Amino acid sequence: DMASGNINMRDPVLYRILHATHHRTGDKWCIYPMYDWAHGQSDSIEGITHSICTLEFEDHRPLYDWFVEQLGIYHPQQIEFARLKLTYTVMSKRKLLLLVNEGHVHGWDDPRMPTISGLRRRGYTSEAIRDFTERIGIAKNDSVVDIALLEYCVRQDLNLRAPRVMGVLNPLKVVITNYPEGQSEELFAINNPEDESAGSRKVPFSRELYIEQEDFMEDPPKKFFR
Repeated sequence: DMASGNINMRDPVLYRILHATHHRTGDKWCIYPMYDWAHGQSDSIEGITHSICTLEFEDHRPLYDWFVEQLGIYHPQQIEFARLKLTYTVMSKRKLLLLVNEGHVHGWDDPRMPTISGLRRRGYTSEAIRDFTERIGIAKNDSVVDIALLEYCVRQDLNLRAPRVMGVLNPLKVVITNYPEGQSEELFAINNPEDESAGSRKVPFSRELYIEQEDFMEDPPKKFFR
């Protein structure tokens, strides 16, 4: 309808010519269905109940509905919501694909990638991600979520389940001069103070210890304390 107030309903394009090799048909065809033409049919064929889209497709919904109704097939429901945007994070699939194809990262599961597989390799738990999504909810208005909230959810979850360990990144050897030389003992440390069932572990203690280099200064300024 060329008089429609929605420009997407004015003589919509169904197919386009694209000279690109298809992964199944090769170069046999050079005609490809447009998104609006294929979207509703694909959802209907696959038995999708709710087709979830970002806000830019809200004006496309009347065309989605019209195509499905004219074909007389099962009619899924399209629902739009605001795209997730995180601070300091590239979320565009097009830009992420560029990072992968140009070799800047080691694939979609690279721990630096904001993908489910990337987050999994980074150590993020599914429970933490679910907690994050429940906290931010679903909105119709575009906004930017601080990534600190996601990191907070991860810390909260791991705090309840992760066993504690100790490590020294830049060691500095310390000798306790008033501790007997050649003697050692084992101390008990709690694996997780938030989970009694996690038990405890033995930590060796002797005359020689290692501390972080930044925790020691020969000539410390006033109020220096570590």
